[in-house]
Amino acid sequence: MSEKENQNKRTVRRLYEEVGNEGRLEVLDEIAWPDHVEHYPFPGQMQGVEGLKQRVSMVRAAFNPKFTIEHLVAEDDKVAVMWSNRGAHVGDWFGFSPTGKSVTAHGVDIHLLRDGRLAEHWDVVDISEFLMAVGAASAPAGAAGAQR
Repeated sequence: MSEKENQNKRTVRRLYEEVGNEGRLEVLDEIAWPDHVEHYPFPGQMQGVEGLKQRVSMVRAAFNPKFTIEHLVAEDDKVAVMWSNRGAHVGDWFGFSPTGKSVTAHGVDIHLLRDGRLAEHWDVVDISEFLMAVGAASAPAGAAGAQR
């Protein structure tokens, strides 16, 4: 693995640990480009580093999350992350009032870095547990206790 790939992985790890878990939004000014592109923005989310700060703030306000990086893979300028996010539904989330229930989400993110800083982001997130917790979906038969 190249030094550039190792550095890119360290940068992405900082996103989840320092920004996502600790809420240190100012770190984004150091690790993300001002013109950061969010390919699947939340409703109402701006683009750029300010939009990234907005996105993190929305997740933190709604769930008080603890991100765990399950897999971190780098190739050239891209870093792929498989993560879990455990928290409690403590704030409004797109029309769902806080329930206080514990929820876990799982996701896969792909980050494109330019000169060692976050430049673009794509993601796929499994929110099925959240939807079941708030009563918007029912658990599939036989799903109780299923492990990933």
